[in-house]
Amino acid sequence: MTTRVLLVEDNEQNRYLVTFLMERNGCLVTHAADGPAALALAREQRFDVILLDIQLPGMDGYAVARALRDTGCQPGVPIVAVTSYAMSGDREKALAAGCDGYIEKPIDIDTFMSEVRRHLAGPAGGAP
Repeated sequence: MTTRVLLVEDNEQNRYLVTFLMERNGCLVTHAADGPAALALAREQRFDVILLDIQLPGMDGYAVARALRDTGCQPGVPIVAVTSYAMSGDREKALAAGCDGYIEKPIDIDTFMSEVRRHLAGPAGGAP
């Protein structure tokens, strides 16, 4: 079963790298460059994991995570913050907003997939 990933990332280079890593591991990646686009896609399609940048234009990733959780359009789907925000308290802020995990940028290409896999479980999320 193919793992379906929603990647919410506004930086083209980061999108390219994450997409490359995910597709190399058999995932199908759908992109959203901002919060409203991510929410629209989440209402239309079902994903196995959502990888969410926190520093987005207009609507930040915290607001996106809260909206995803509040609307219930992706119940049980893990949301993983993938962000350069690495100050004390940033991880806790992401978790409080509704994220299930937190991966710091720059991402480590050797460990990224194993970090994402930790969040995939249950019938909807077979590990890539």
